[in-house]
Amino acid sequence: MFIAVSTFTIANDMAPEVREAFINRPHFVDSAQGFVKLQVLIPQDNPDQIYLMTYWEDEDSYKTWYKNHMKESHAGIPKGLKLVPNSTKIRFFDLVSD
Repeated sequence: MFIAVSTFTIANDMAPEVREAFINRPHFVDSAQGFVKLQVLIPQDNPDQIYLMTYWEDEDSYKTWYKNHMKESHAGIPKGLKLVPNSTKIRFFDLVSD
């Protein structure tokens, strides 16, 4: 299994709106070939920081989705959202044990 972990930090007090956007997300990625699940995590000690963990059957499935559907998946981003500069990061993992 392949896991992509993205993180970003909200700069302008819109954490409640971002949280609500994820709760009501349109689920575009759910039907992507090879997609397994998405988890959205918010640290209790920093509610302005968001972690997205997407689980995929394989890396190629993730790359295909990213290349073809990333823009539509971000359509629900709250208007006016600003991020802390350079806070957006993505890391890739292989699941070794569950």
